[in-house]
Amino acid sequence: MNSEEMASRLEPLRQRLYRTALAFLGSEAAALDAVDEAVYRALRSLKKLRRDEYFETWITRILINICKDELRKSARLRPLDELGELSAEDYDALPVREAVAALPAELRELIMLRFFMRFTLAESAETLGIPQGTAASRERRALKLLRLELSEEGEL
Repeated sequence: MNSEEMASRLEPLRQRLYRTALAFLGSEAAALDAVDEAVYRALRSLKKLRRDEYFETWITRILINICKDELRKSARLRPLDELGELSAEDYDALPVREAVAALPAELRELIMLRFFMRFTLAESAETLGIPQGTAASRERRALKLLRLELSEEGEL
């Protein structure tokens, strides 16, 4: 894959990458910076991509790592009120946002990939660098926690 092919494959993914970064970082400016940095890093290391069909999961993994680095640097939790910038397509209601934000990081990452980015279980596992069975277990555990949290709030 060359840089022109990358640009053409990247264009339809930009909105999805932005929503992912926004969900992780909670700030529009930080999300835009993270997407830009992910594109830059992907372009610099394009030769490391072994199979072109994994481009989407590869660049998503780069973006997630950048978001994690940024969260570590800032050493703060993302305020829930900033999540209001997300569209209704991403989160239907405030209790859902709060419940997802309250999940442990490893479960929240999987839920974001599976349900908000619409990755398959296999794509999610590959992106996170975990076995598919582990991804399935984490998904079940996250959904159980979300059900419990939302049923306590009377949302289910």
